[in-house]
Amino acid sequence: MGYRRRDARPRVALWMLVALGDIVLLLAAAGLPVLVALLSVVTVTLAGVGVRRFARRGALARENAATVPVAARRRA
Repeated sequence: MGYRRRDARPRVALWMLVALGDIVLLLAAAGLPVLVALLSVVTVTLAGVGVRRFARRGALARENAATVPVAARRRA
């Protein structure tokens, strides 16, 4: 009952932001300028998000194509 309207979409969690910040700090400590490190981490992150959305776009379109009423699902 509690999972009926559960939003299962991925979210950017706080630990993800902390991990990205740690990567930037490690790259800066290794001698890379902070701005370059920040831009490179943001670019890689955005590219990963874009690839994930592009790969899931077909699956989401198929998922929304045919909706089955709740009563029909219970009987089946």
